[in-house]
Parts: sequence; C-alpha cells; structure tokens
Amino acid sequence: MDITILDGGLGQELVHRAGRATPLWSLQALVDAPDLVADVHRDFFGAGADVATTNTYAVLPDRLAAFGMSDRLHELTEIACRLACQARDGAGHGLVAGSLGPIGFSYRPDNAPTAEIAADIYAQVARTQARLVDVLLLETMSSVDQARGGLMGAQGLGKPVWLALSVDDGDGTRLRSGEALADLAPLLAEYAPARVLLNCSRPEAVSQGLPILAALHDHVGGYANGFTRIDPRFDKIGATTDLLSARQDIGPAAYAGFAETWAAHGARTIGGCCEIGPAHIAELARRFKHGVAA
Repeated sequence: MDITILDGGLGQELVHRAGRATPLWSLQALVDAPDLVADVHRDFFGAGADVATTNTYAVLPDRLAAFGMSDRLHELTEIACRLACQARDGAGHGLVAGSLGPIGFSYRPDNAPTAEIAADIYAQVARTQARLVDVLLLETMSSVDQARGGLMGAQGLGKPVWLALSVDDGDGTRLRSGEALADLAPLLAEYAPARVLLNCSRPEAVSQGLPILAALHDHVGGYANGFTRIDPRFDKIGATTDLLSARQDIGPAAYAGFAETWAAHGARTIGGCCEIGPAHIAELARRFKHGVAA
C-alpha cells in the first residue's frame, strides 16, 4: 500500500530557526523572513515529503485582526501559497496543501464561532488558496461543529478537501471537545472529505484514535506533535509557543515506530506536526513507500 508522506511542523520549525517565539507565531516569518519559509519547505521536500503545507495555519481574520493586520489577509495568503508552490516546483514532484487552521485558537473549540459563521470565514480564505494549491487542508479541528464549519467553507472550490482532527491527548478516541470520534460519522458521510487525518495530538493518542477513524473513512492518516502537554495558559490569540515544551523521547526512529503502528491501523497519509522536523520526515520516507494522488 502506497503511503503519502506529509511534511513536518512548519510553524515550530520556523520558530526554532528564527530563535524566538512571538505572538505572531509562524506568521512572524511570513512577514519578516519569507526566505526562511521557503528554506523549510525545500528542506522537507529534500527529506522526502510528498506534500508541502502552506504557512497559512494562522493566516485567518481573527488572528490578523488581533495584530492590526486585517488588510493583509489575501496578500499574506498568496505569499504563503506561492512559497509552497515554488518549493514543490523546485522539487519536481508533490502536492501543496493549503492549511486552514482553527478559528478561535488551537485546541479551544469552545472559542470557535458556530459552523455557519465559520463557514463564511473559511470560504473567503479558501477561495484565495484554491487558486494556487492542490488540496485544501482543514487542520486541528477539535469538535464536530468546528469540523462542520471548515468543511462547509471549503466546498465548491474544485479542490480535494482533507480534514485533520485533533484528539484528546489522554484519550485518543475523543476529540478535544470531549465528543467521540465516532460522532463524526454523519458529518463525513454528508461532506465526503477526500482524506481524514488525526493531527497535533500526542503520538499515543493518534494510535488510539486511528482504528476508530479507519472504520469511518477509507483514507485515513496521522501527523502527531512532539509536545509534552498543552499548557493551560496556551489558550488564546497572542499566547506564545514557548509555553509548550518538546518531548525528549521522540527522535526520528521513535516517531517512525509510532507511524508504523498507524500504518498497521490503515493509515495511508503520514507526516508530522509541531516539533517534528526534517530528520523525522527523512526517517518516515526511508520506511514507507510514497504515493501522491490527491
């Protein structure tokens, strides 16, 4: 079975290379050092990734409004998408996935607007991305309603839609909202995303959730983070990622061991999220056969 290799955690890789964490997170590099973004994309492709995820996870109206940058939404979206496309073209293969992050902040579906309101917001961003990217990737959706808003907003743009869900670190059978993964069944049947993935949760939680997800969809996968835990202070726009510490027990070989478990559970798309860098992706590429059909 062919496995698509995603890239790793673009945002944290940018923070590490820049040597500082700021309230803008990955947006900081997009504004100050787009060449750094291009370098990270190239390094992930060089490591063996089949997919470049755009640096647009935090390029959302609520994030930009908090920093007086609302007028730059489409400009920054286009810059980020073009940087990923240039890296893909330079590599001579692969796909570009347009990242659409959670409105209201990561891991906090209680801060998100209703699905109907979110759909309108996602639609305006997705329209800009869809002109450039190969697929639209909804990331870190942490409740059924949050996932619904993203899926509604990404419809009708002529691009495959991938849905990535974040599960509870202590119980990977549940979304961070507390809802069971199995509760997604009607939503997946209604909107039929091309792929359904688990992301930005502990590898152990991804291992728990994937068998459930595989019973709901025929193309599943996972890309975990390398955080020790989610600090409760990391809960609103402006919180900096230096509140989140990296685990010391997830090197490339250990992470790939988790990924082999995911593949055994039926995962066909595997990569990394925060704290998972090019060396991890190189080990995944060494172990798995590639496939890049959207």
